[in-house]
Amino acid sequence: LIRGAVHVLLLRIHNKVSHHTDQCNHHSPRRGIIMFRLAASKAVGLAGEQPSFKKPLLTFIGRRANSACSSGGAGLGNVHHQLIPGDESENLFRHVPSPKTISVIGAPMTYGQPFVGTDSSPALLRQLGLLKDLSTLGWRVEDNPDLDFNTICAEAGKNSNTSPNAKHSHQVGAGSKALAELVETKLRLGRFPLILGGDHSIGIGSLAGIMRAKPETGVIWVDAHADLNTPEMSESGNMHGMPLGIMMKELVPDRRTIPGLEWMEEGTPPRLAPDSLVYVGLRDIDKEERRCIRELGIKTFTMYDIDHLGIGRVMDLALEHLLRKNPDRPIHLSYDIDAVDPLHAPATGTAVRGGLTWREAHFVAEHVVKSGSLASAEIVELNPTLSDGQGADETLELGHKLVTALCGESIF
Repeated sequence: LIRGAVHVLLLRIHNKVSHHTDQCNHHSPRRGIIMFRLAASKAVGLAGEQPSFKKPLLTFIGRRANSACSSGGAGLGNVHHQLIPGDESENLFRHVPSPKTISVIGAPMTYGQPFVGTDSSPALLRQLGLLKDLSTLGWRVEDNPDLDFNTICAEAGKNSNTSPNAKHSHQVGAGSKALAELVETKLRLGRFPLILGGDHSIGIGSLAGIMRAKPETGVIWVDAHADLNTPEMSESGNMHGMPLGIMMKELVPDRRTIPGLEWMEEGTPPRLAPDSLVYVGLRDIDKEERRCIRELGIKTFTMYDIDHLGIGRVMDLALEHLLRKNPDRPIHLSYDIDAVDPLHAPATGTAVRGGLTWREAHFVAEHVVKSGSLASAEIVELNPTLSDGQGADETLELGHKLVTALCGESIF
C-alpha cells in the first residue's frame, strides 16, 4: 500500500514539475529532471527508503536556485546585469596606444560553410547594445560599416575556375582579401580590431592582415575543431575548416594553387608558424589534422586537458607557451562559438557535445585579457537560424557576453 501511494505521489509530482518547467521563461530540461529527482527523494524518504543519489545533487540544486522562474521575481533573466570594467583596465591592452580605440569590423561571411544565417550576427550583436557596452568599458568606439560581401563575393563568384576541394574559394578569397586589408590598416593606426563574423573562413583574412601588420603575433584558437585542413586534406571542401592550414607554409607552400587566394603570395606573404599557435577546446579533429598537429608540434589543449587540468591551468600554459620567448608579444584570440557546449550555444553550424561551460568560456576570454597582451579578437559561427527562438537568443547573448569579456569586462 505504501509503495502504491508513493507511486501515485511521484506521478503527481512529475506532472506538476513538467507543467512548471513548460511555463518557465528559461526552460532547462536538466533543471526539470533535477527538480523531479529532488521531489522524488523527499517522497521516497517519507516511505522510509533511501534515495539512490547523494549530496552532490542537492549542491547542484543550491547552485541553480536562482534559475527558478517567476514572471515578477528574481531569477535567471530577471536580474539586470551590470557591465563593470575591471580595476586593472588601464593596464590592459598594452599594445593599443592611448586613447584606446576599438575598431568594430563586421565580416558577414557565409561562403565558407553550407548554411545561411552567419551573415546576420554582426548586426544582431550590435542590436544587443554592443557598441554602448564597449563605450561603458572605456573604449573609444569606431564602428565600421559591415564589409559588403554580397557585392565583393558575387563579383568574384563569376569566375568559373573553381576547385571542388575548396568550395566557393573565389568568394572566400575576395572577402578575405578585403578583410585583411582593413585589419592591417586598423592595426597600423593603433586600433584594436574586433571582428564580428561570419563563418570561420574569415580567419584567413583576419590572420593575413594581422601577420602583415604584426608578424610576431601569437594566436589562441578557441574552437571545437582544428580548422587545419587544406583542399587536399579536407573531407568536405568547406573553407571554414581551412584558415589555419592555409596560413601555414608547411601545409600550403603556394596559395596560388587555390583559386581566389593568389593575393596571399603578393608582397610579403603572411604566414603563421606552428609554434605561434595554441588550440583551446578541441574535441572534433579530423584524422589528417591530428597527424599534422603532432608532426608540426602545435600546442594543443583538448577538452580532455581542460577536464584533467582545469581551465585555469590550461590558460596559464597557453599564455606561457606564447609569451615565454617574448613577454611583450601581441596575441590574437579567435573564438568560435562552437567551442562552447551546445547546451549554452545551440545556434551554430557544427555543434559538438562536451564543450566549454558558460564560466569556462568566459574565463578563457578574461584570462587572456588580464595578461595585457591581447591586441585583436574575433568571434565567429553564430547562426541564429539554426535553433529555435530561445536557442538563438541564448547563443547571441552568450556571444555578446564573450565579446565584452574580450574587451575588458570583469567580475571584480
